[in-house]
Amino acid sequence: MTVSQELGVWDWGVFSGVLLLTFAVVVIGNIRQRKLEHSGGREGFLDLLLMGRRLTLPLFTGTLVATWYGGIIGVTEYAHSYGLYSWLTQGVFWYGAYLIFAFFLVGRIRRTEAVTMPDLLEKEFGKSAGTWGAAMNLMNVLPVVYLVSLGVFLQQLFGGPHLLWMFVGLGIVVTYSVIGGFRSVVLSDLVQFGVMCSAVALVIVFSVSTYGGIGWLKASPEIPASHWNPLGEGIPWSATLVWGLVAAGTLVDPNFYHRCLAARDVKTARKGILCATLVWVGFDFCTTFGAFYARAVLPEVPGKEAYLHYGVHVLPAGLKGWFLAGFLATILSTLDSYLFLSGTIVSYDLVPDRLKGNRNLHHVGTILIGLAAIGVAVLTQANESTTLNLAEIWKILGGFSTATLLLPLLIGFCLPKKIPGAVFVSSSATGAVFMAGFYLLRKLHENPDEHPILQLDAFYAGVAGTLCVLILAWGWLRLRPRSE
Repeated sequence: MTVSQELGVWDWGVFSGVLLLTFAVVVIGNIRQRKLEHSGGREGFLDLLLMGRRLTLPLFTGTLVATWYGGIIGVTEYAHSYGLYSWLTQGVFWYGAYLIFAFFLVGRIRRTEAVTMPDLLEKEFGKSAGTWGAAMNLMNVLPVVYLVSLGVFLQQLFGGPHLLWMFVGLGIVVTYSVIGGFRSVVLSDLVQFGVMCSAVALVIVFSVSTYGGIGWLKASPEIPASHWNPLGEGIPWSATLVWGLVAAGTLVDPNFYHRCLAARDVKTARKGILCATLVWVGFDFCTTFGAFYARAVLPEVPGKEAYLHYGVHVLPAGLKGWFLAGFLATILSTLDSYLFLSGTIVSYDLVPDRLKGNRNLHHVGTILIGLAAIGVAVLTQANESTTLNLAEIWKILGGFSTATLLLPLLIGFCLPKKIPGAVFVSSSATGAVFMAGFYLLRKLHENPDEHPILQLDAFYAGVAGTLCVLILAWGWLRLRPRSE
């Protein structure tokens, strides 16, 4: 049964109204963008990419929250399977990373006046570091999880093949994310921010009033006792720690950098991250316990679909449509930002200087990255034996960027001009090779889970490779003056 069969006229009206409002603000952004195009050159392109560095606190907070929480299907699937452990791995670790970013990195980032994160790497470490960083950023912003999520949502709403709905969703998002530039993305994010936050809150309010609170959940036979252990049960510490390291990927996430570089000033960016963190804590509470209720009330529904079906099940007419609009908003707000940023990296960081500022290249890059994401999605969801849950895809794609960029970038920030571009690139590339090699070894080994080394996450291999080269380079640079 599709979700649409449970909707009435009021639900469709509310759902359609929110979508129309979203598209209306995109049109407003496009009109504003057209008025500014007469400036041309770098200034016009800067407005396209960064909204002229004029993000105010409400706009900054809204777009950051909306952009960062697109994996609602993956997060609720993880909570459905692991309970409170998911709040540790998908929430608590990340809050620490947000605070580090706000207090220690925002000022350094904003002072560079860079346009993108790879542009910042080029300014700090040289041209080769910027190009390599752009390649790793593209892997990080490849929106596989969000296209899969959008396809699942539309399939559950209307029926039909998942692949078809991924293509339809990609076409819609590409269209509205390129016509008005970053301004349209920000304005649509603001609408989606309000809808998505209120939608998940409504699910909790009606769940408690309909069934009961924590006591009712604890009494449910469908929720195992292990779900109440925030550290998980039977999960090795190495698997938990790797999520903490992946969360540290926030410190090298291009979307965080992009928002900070678009903010009006350092103070706006820092306050915005702190405000966003408070919102994320509340949002995580709602989605985690919403997944608990979904498991308790609809145990027959698979984890990937359970929260969506439960929200429609528990809410009254009219609010079902609002919930679906909020659910869709969490996906769209991240997908459009990832696609827009991927087009920015292609058109600004991976082309010769004479081609920078070409908006047609921006559009082409956005489309190509979207198609590449669908290709990866098909490979990872091809059959039951190879299917990865969305959180795992998330960890693999984000893991490469984090494991290879985090250490050289942070050391470079702490010791300005002490890491040559060649060291930055060689250490990061070595980490990527180590990580890819580890995945290959696990694939080729007959019983990888029985081998003590191969039981570890590939992320550790990436960090080890990066760290080895950095240590060797440090030793060589210290010894070099003595030999001269």
